[in-house]
Amino acid sequence: MTEVLQRVTIVTETFAPEINGVAHTLTQLVAGLRARGIKVQVIRPRQNAADVSKSEEKLETVILPGMPIPGYKELRFGVPFTGRIGTAIKAFQPDAVYVATEGPMGYSAVGAARRAGIPVWSGFHTNFHQYIEHYRLKGLERLAYRYLRHFHNRTHGTLVPTRIQRDQLEAHGFHNVRVLSRGVDSSTFTPAKRSAELRKSWGLGEQDVVLLYVGRIAGEKNMELALATYRRLRNSDERIRMVLVGDGPELPAIREHYPEIICCGMQRGEALATHYASGDIFLFPSKTDTFGNVVTEAMSSGLAVVSFDYAAGHEHIATGKTGMLAPFGEDEAFLLAAETLSDSPNLLTTIRQQAREHAEGISWSSIVDEFVQRLSGASTKVTHDDNRKAVTTKNSAPVQ
Repeated sequence: MTEVLQRVTIVTETFAPEINGVAHTLTQLVAGLRARGIKVQVIRPRQNAADVSKSEEKLETVILPGMPIPGYKELRFGVPFTGRIGTAIKAFQPDAVYVATEGPMGYSAVGAARRAGIPVWSGFHTNFHQYIEHYRLKGLERLAYRYLRHFHNRTHGTLVPTRIQRDQLEAHGFHNVRVLSRGVDSSTFTPAKRSAELRKSWGLGEQDVVLLYVGRIAGEKNMELALATYRRLRNSDERIRMVLVGDGPELPAIREHYPEIICCGMQRGEALATHYASGDIFLFPSKTDTFGNVVTEAMSSGLAVVSFDYAAGHEHIATGKTGMLAPFGEDEAFLLAAETLSDSPNLLTTIRQQAREHAEGISWSSIVDEFVQRLSGASTKVTHDDNRKAVTTKNSAPVQ
């Protein structure tokens, strides 16, 4: 019998208002928990000097010192103050603990929850073992992967966003891996927010075709493929323009070498939704994301997404119907998929409409319900995303 969940502790290295997939997912989960009358405690590192607990209104927040993450200056990882973490958890008396990130703070939190006899689940939100190669630490890949397996196997179970990732982690010795997908706010991200005025400010008219990228502008996101796609399409069609939304270490070089590319910086809320809706083709060239919330946000905004066949693309895109997929790692196929869309205006229009229709059926509410079920101890209940159906992984992202 499932117990009633009343109090939950979430431990994370990143949280709103930071802009990344983990922070966004946790924001949705926390909002959903609170809407169901569940009290939430958040334990996280301080991200900057002005960072105070008031930023999480009505949450019980514990902020601990943090240290910069190499190669990722926007974020900091939490220092493992085991005693303070344990004291905070005991004082809050949660029914369950969810550790979203695998840093020192998360490791200490897992130990504290275990010692207190509190059920603790972990989330596999970021492929750090794959990110390492982009920060000149390739020799540590195998060591990092062993650490991740050890970390997650100390918890009651691990929540992942896709079936493919579940199967991959289980094949590499991870225990009790369960799928917790992602939703999208289709009322915020909607084609209705398309702005002729914004496109005009970019120097574009309705006849122009915008290749849109939203996210961190960095090596691990495979920006070179996005730029290669832009170059190929632009060479054959002068209507093609590229718009980047986001920030990151590769942005200065892009601005220098591609002065014609429109760089909009970080966008939030309504402004972000307007930028999405004002694009046409969305490029998701990443090979390292565990999911990619930007994919479903772009679909909800009425864009045709080009992605590799993994993560959110594998879960939500049917090629030629709700987007375009390329076999994982096959760059030429990715380029051809984008080229097909730019050369086929009728197909582009149809896909954009069908992508929006599909996204309207992706609800955060149902995701939160399942999250509550997991944390409440209903780990043996079979749900729709645990049904073991054959998943072809030949062209999917490899686990190293």
